[in-house]
Amino acid sequence: MATRSSKRQRTQRGASNNTVASSGLLAPVAPPAPRTFPNDPSNAATDEDRRRWKGWCEIESEPAFFNVMLRQFGVQGLKVQEIFSLENEMLGFLPRPVYGLIFLFKWREDDPAKQESTCPTSVWFANQTVSNACASVALLNIVTNAPDVDLGEHLRSFKSFTADMTPASRGYAIGNFEFVRQIHNSFARKMDMLNADLQMKNDVADSKKRKRKAKDDDEANAAFHFIAFVPVDGKIWKLDGLERQPQKVGTVEGDDWIQQVKPDLQARMAEYEEGQIDFAILSIVKDPLTRLSEELASSVKGLQALSADLDEKEPEWQAICCTLTDGDDAATEGTLYGADADYLVTEEAIANATMPIETQQKLANSTVEDLLYHRQSLMLAQKKLRLSIKEEQASNHSDEEKAGERRYDYGPAVQAWLRFHARKSVVKTILSSD
Repeated sequence: MATRSSKRQRTQRGASNNTVASSGLLAPVAPPAPRTFPNDPSNAATDEDRRRWKGWCEIESEPAFFNVMLRQFGVQGLKVQEIFSLENEMLGFLPRPVYGLIFLFKWREDDPAKQESTCPTSVWFANQTVSNACASVALLNIVTNAPDVDLGEHLRSFKSFTADMTPASRGYAIGNFEFVRQIHNSFARKMDMLNADLQMKNDVADSKKRKRKAKDDDEANAAFHFIAFVPVDGKIWKLDGLERQPQKVGTVEGDDWIQQVKPDLQARMAEYEEGQIDFAILSIVKDPLTRLSEELASSVKGLQALSADLDEKEPEWQAICCTLTDGDDAATEGTLYGADADYLVTEEAIANATMPIETQQKLANSTVEDLLYHRQSLMLAQKKLRLSIKEEQASNHSDEEKAGERRYDYGPAVQAWLRFHARKSVVKTILSSD
């Protein structure tokens, strides 16, 4: 992507009466008291700095960051993956179901008439009432509408608490939700915090001396913003925190609702000039690790049932099994026959798993030899499952590493480097060479 910034400046230039900005939710307010840090501002941000700071930092459209945030929110069974193309072949690789899409783009005001007059009771939607919170708002607007998803204790309680609120009140609730703000701001570095404070100060100062400007000027200064698309009760909704109400963009037809939202996304992408890629699309899907661990539990349950049946039919079946494989156990080495925490397979998961249909059929009417061959095929299939689980676990580990790199504050090192070269007059030489 040419740019991956999530910055969304709160301006009221050219905003209609149906945008959150003009409704007064984002109206300029008196600048907050100076946010001083207990240590030298040039030092790296500390956890105490982040806790004391009441702003929200910008977050880029990097799937790894969103995945780490979801896990820290306590949400189970979801994963964020980037969509690089809307071609059907590429969309076919997405794990199903897809619970929502996040679209990052240079914000432009949509037709206010497209918005609902009020928020449907079946749709959980929150306005964005604080600067730079659009990443968390977009995430919450999707996961709170996802059916049969474990939101975790904190978000589950928050959804229940805000169930009867208006979108505006929910937005204010998010702004005051310390649990979410602290996780969001775990990505804040000292310079992020200082820049956000400076931007707020400048916005307030500008609002006092600037009247409404032309639309062209608005678009030239437009900043990046996250919005969400979600299917709820057979309808597809665009949930933009900067709009007062949800916007219905289509009806779910068949099993693939993304096909219905594609024209809307393509129209937005077509507004950019050729060569500009100032947008990104992220999907929130069922975590492949969840499906893989369920399939592995099913495999284990099948193998346990086969072993029990073979014990009854042929007590010496293990010796016969060795003759079938010619003593070559490499292909089935590491096969699981019970719970294993490394592969997220618990005794409860095995008990609740559905045995493979083919295994059920084999158990109903098969010879010992047929059972042994089927057992061998289950073991080979399980090996692929275990490899896939390890790959997903490695992907999660990579997410954590990327998040750690993003959180690391390189500011002090850069400043030390500049001071060193300034003392050597290197900086002065570079500047004067122009």
